Amino acid sequence: MSIEQILHQRAQHQCELCKSEQSLTIFAVPESPDDSADSHALLCENCVQQLQDPKQIDTNHWRCLSDSMWSPVSSIQVLAYRQLHQLKSESWAQDLLDMLYLEDELKIWADAGLTTASSDEPQLKAVDSNGTELQAGDTVHLIKDLVVKGAGFTAKRGTAVRNIALTDNPEQIEGRVNGTRIVLLTKFLKKSN
Repeated sequence: MSIEQILHQRAQHQCELCKSEQSLTIFAVPESPDDSADSHALLCENCVQQLQDPKQIDTNHWRCLSDSMWSPVSSIQVLAYRQLHQLKSESWAQDLLDMLYLEDELKIWADAGLTTASSDEPQLKAVDSNGTELQAGDTVHLIKDLVVKGAGFTAKRGTAVRNIALTDNPEQIEGRVNGTRIVLLTKFLKKSN
């Protein structure tokens, strides 16, 4: 049986990421450890275009990952991880990424695709109000009261925000305050010692 036949049978003639039945094509997942059907995916034209050109990304299209990330197929898990990583500035995508678990071998494959995708761009560092570099997982404190629009509360000065997540924007981080995941400007934060 050819890879194409295996993929169509496995995917039930639907895009393995968004379930579209239109314009399906075979997609070889970059940085794959082999050339088997497990390292390929059956995807629609829309998904392929957005995977290959991140500037064309339609954030709402990728909400489909909330279902497809649970696929038992390795290549689909890797693609979901990479795409959620691309969208991690969106709170829903970061929440899904926090839930997604990959076996060590798959995580290495998934991360390999991330480093090649972002290696051409210089990485800007997130720094707090004192110029101290922030890392994912750090604890920070608010240096002023911040009104959280849409959540109906004010985050008070001195509030600790633990286990922060970095975003694509070095001036912003994500963290939980009062149980709500919010985006915070780094200029209003001080890293804990």
